[in-house]
Amino acid sequence: MADYGIGAADEISRLSLGHGREPPPLPPPSIRSAGIVAVDITDKFENAVKTLEPAELVKDDLFTLFDSVAALEIMDPKMDSGCIQPGEHFDVMYHVSRPLHPEEALGIMDQLICHEMSWHLGYPLSQTIFTSVYVEALLMPEPGSIREAYFVRPGNMEANEQPMLEVLRAYCLGMLKACGYVNERIKAEHFYEEEDFVPNTYNRTLLTGFPSKEVQDVLSRAVELVLSLKGSSIPDDMADALVSRLDLRSVFLTATESPQHMKEPSKAKAPWDKALQILPRLGSTHSLASAVDDAFSMKLQRKLASTVPPRPIVQLNFDDAFGHLSRLFKDGSEVIGVLEYTDSQCLQTFVQSFQSKKPQPMVYIRTLLQTFLFDAMEILGSMSIRQLLDDDLSIITLPAHPLLDRDNDEIEAPQDPRFVMSQKMELFRQRAAQPFLDIFRTACQNRCRVRRTLCHLVRDWENLQVDAEDIDEMLQMRTEEQPVMQRSPLGLDPIETYSLPLSSWTYLYKLRLMEAIVQLGFELQVYQVDEMAGMYWYLNYLSKSRLQHVERIKTFVVRRATQSRSQVLPPPAEQQLQRSLSYTRLSMLDAAVTWELSDALCCVYAVLDRCKLISAAPRPYSDDRLRYDLRMRPFSPIGLPALPTLEDFSYGTKQPDSSTSALLEHAERAATSARRGFEALGKLSAEDSFSVGSHARWIGSAKDALKSCIATGVAVSTLRKALLKAGGDEAATLNVLAEVPTWDKAYHEWWIVPRIVPVT
Repeated sequence: MADYGIGAADEISRLSLGHGREPPPLPPPSIRSAGIVAVDITDKFENAVKTLEPAELVKDDLFTLFDSVAALEIMDPKMDSGCIQPGEHFDVMYHVSRPLHPEEALGIMDQLICHEMSWHLGYPLSQTIFTSVYVEALLMPEPGSIREAYFVRPGNMEANEQPMLEVLRAYCLGMLKACGYVNERIKAEHFYEEEDFVPNTYNRTLLTGFPSKEVQDVLSRAVELVLSLKGSSIPDDMADALVSRLDLRSVFLTATESPQHMKEPSKAKAPWDKALQILPRLGSTHSLASAVDDAFSMKLQRKLASTVPPRPIVQLNFDDAFGHLSRLFKDGSEVIGVLEYTDSQCLQTFVQSFQSKKPQPMVYIRTLLQTFLFDAMEILGSMSIRQLLDDDLSIITLPAHPLLDRDNDEIEAPQDPRFVMSQKMELFRQRAAQPFLDIFRTACQNRCRVRRTLCHLVRDWENLQVDAEDIDEMLQMRTEEQPVMQRSPLGLDPIETYSLPLSSWTYLYKLRLMEAIVQLGFELQVYQVDEMAGMYWYLNYLSKSRLQHVERIKTFVVRRATQSRSQVLPPPAEQQLQRSLSYTRLSMLDAAVTWELSDALCCVYAVLDRCKLISAAPRPYSDDRLRYDLRMRPFSPIGLPALPTLEDFSYGTKQPDSSTSALLEHAERAATSARRGFEALGKLSAEDSFSVGSHARWIGSAKDALKSCIATGVAVSTLRKALLKAGGDEAATLNVLAEVPTWDKAYHEWWIVPRIVPVT
């Protein structure tokens, strides 16, 4: 057996690069020459191998990892892109100069749509758009201008002047230019390569140097060409189909430039809405297309600058691709709504509700949202970070407060309290800006990354709370704040309580983040069935802490509003006070319904576990302590609220001191209370719910949670009937089955309500 070596393999690939012809067979290597002495080492090699123990490895120090991998790749069809089978051509035998019928051009366009959507879904260009022979002909060699971007180069302009080739050329140019904008936009923002998107262009340029206007002019001329041939050489319906696809390319190219119109939302939204109007025409004419499979080839991967082995073409059918395309344009039109700023809480509601859509918006839309939020260190293209922070503080803890007065910045006398206010507030803003903005940036990631990032972000808020407490103490002394006398929880003498606005604001956000981590665990199916009771108990523990904290914040907001009645406040200050009171009511109601529904589900799952209606998967290497440590790991660095001990966690989960009937009765009361709370939430206006711009999604989420409350009540009722049917004997086997749905089959992804089915 001859050993060709790495250099010989490269030579084989080099000599095989003929266009449309068989590579000449290589002569076998000569082993009879003056420079070669051939020695048969077969017997020696076999004897040497017999001396090795099983799994023993012999390695030459000069034989590197690169050499070993290269040796595996040579002549292996799965690894060596230059390897060809007997009788196979090395190059693609499809000629881009061949005349196309209108239905063939239409079929190629629709297949390119499928590949484009596959790329948006996260597959690389090498398996999608770059498998097109026409795309390869346009991009290689790299055209210097739009006048050089033809399928056939150089010369032979007669082939390029074929009508359908001109139409297809315009379509491809529009697609590649838009893909270039998309690729650059995604790379400019925060995303996870290979997990969300593959930006590698394999040494291709995607026409980034071409002005958009020149590409738009080519598309316009192509539309005029089709219309001129309509009714003569092209049937009317076929002409309309071609024009709709060219129009789609034009408006999508305009839409990908939308970040430059951040200060003109209506102008930025127009191309997305226009694309939605074009889509029905495109979908209804797909049946006219004729597929041209030969125009796409996996062999083109050999010409790409890639270190990965050849991979098959991603085959996405047109119906699925059309669905993704429709969703892309719908989400693109909807995301422009974020530019209509109302206040910081409405902005948060918009971002969080938009990113929690099912299915989640594609990575391009998510990075487009990041651009709107953070481009050039400006929020929505017009606001500073300070404006956003101050607006949020004025809503939660500092409505119409002197600490946020801009006039403080003009004070230069160090002994003046306003000078201290300005200095300390600026110090706090510098420390709070990054954690606060990270809430928005984190929400723009895929759902798995959101939870994982929140586990790190909550530690930043823990550190920020320590800084906020120190700053609060300094401000408290310099402003000579008068405390509020509150009753002691132990019934002792009243205690003095200070507002501590900065640490209160920080602590509230920290609690919200901790709740979000637990809730995303249900959505992402992190918890096993037997862990549901424990995690709903911990969610109940956190929401109870949040409710108590919001009640404390409410005390000082109400005091501020009471004091303002004796003063003549300007209308903006009065509006801030009313807005803060509205937010406090909303936050208390939200915390209360979370508390009640999580309490009800905790009791339901505790009953199911007690009655052995759910069972845990075998865990030979796990125990209660290890599982507890795993679930509480994101919260272990948090000082307040204190992490419950394993004993408290187990007791709260199993509730051994309560009978089964008592647990079901408590669950019924909690579910009923949560139901009333969600009904109240569903009646709130966009202003009162702080969901201006996303009220429909917010109401939809509240209604889904309301359905979960109703389903919880039904589950409790069914369990109580089964218990009564068993004579009230809690040790008896209940004639019911418990089905725990996945998040996508539940009414709400955070509230996994078991279905209780009677056994007949």
